[in-house]
Amino acid sequence: MTVAVPSKPRFRLHSPKYLLALPAIIWYAIFFAVPIGFIVVYSFGTKDGSKLIPVDLGHLTTANYASVFDDTFFRTFKATLRIALIATAMCVLVGLPVAYFAAFKVAERWKAILLALVVVPSFTSFLIRTVAWRIPLAPNGTFSQWLVDLGWVGSNGIQILETPMAVQIAIVYNYLGFMILPLYVALDRIDVRMREAGKDLGAGRLATFMTITLPLAGPGIVAGVLLTFIPMCGDYVTATVLGGAKGNMTDDRSGSSVINGRSTHHVVVSVGSPASSSTD
Repeated sequence: MTVAVPSKPRFRLHSPKYLLALPAIIWYAIFFAVPIGFIVVYSFGTKDGSKLIPVDLGHLTTANYASVFDDTFFRTFKATLRIALIATAMCVLVGLPVAYFAAFKVAERWKAILLALVVVPSFTSFLIRTVAWRIPLAPNGTFSQWLVDLGWVGSNGIQILETPMAVQIAIVYNYLGFMILPLYVALDRIDVRMREAGKDLGAGRLATFMTITLPLAGPGIVAGVLLTFIPMCGDYVTATVLGGAKGNMTDDRSGSSVINGRSTHHVVVSVGSPASSSTD
């Protein structure tokens, strides 16, 4: 006959559920919320070049925000959305075939190498990768001269640099990897037997892709769109380096306003829009 020995009650520390997130909360509060709060306060001040911080908070006003509603800002905002939307769509169109090829058509031993080729460019500075595009896009560059020799462009060469087209090309290149990786993860998780079952039921390749593969890759597409569209809206480097006066985007305009000491209210508007999530 066995006698049950009562176990001693274990002491458990009941900590708040948010305790693990506390370091991240403190970090974002100090380095994000507080600086944005300063910018919001400064946006109601007036310019005073005699001070270290050229803002006079003695006479608060909302007149600064009147310039946000002018035609120049709206044109810049629409241009930013257009560039980001087109670039995101191009990333999907280019990234989906690459991810599909890596997930279903490449042998296991080559998948890591292919994904490494996608990731390796990100080890280079974002600024350097953007500046490098000035070489092939230059009117007097080797690529331009080659097109002139073929007779595909005029004697003046390609006239893409310092235009929205240059920004469009470079921004797709810079963010394409952020679309390919989540697409690959979503496609790689698809059970091959589901695709084979569709084919056994008489579905062709296109029907199998549209009815089985593409819907199951939906979470990867959504993740890729979020990872590309949001930072594209807030891209400052690409527009500054390649866009010139014709390729302005909202963060480029906001940064110029702050650097030149003109105003901070454009920054507040940018923070309130998708453009606030720039990584550079």
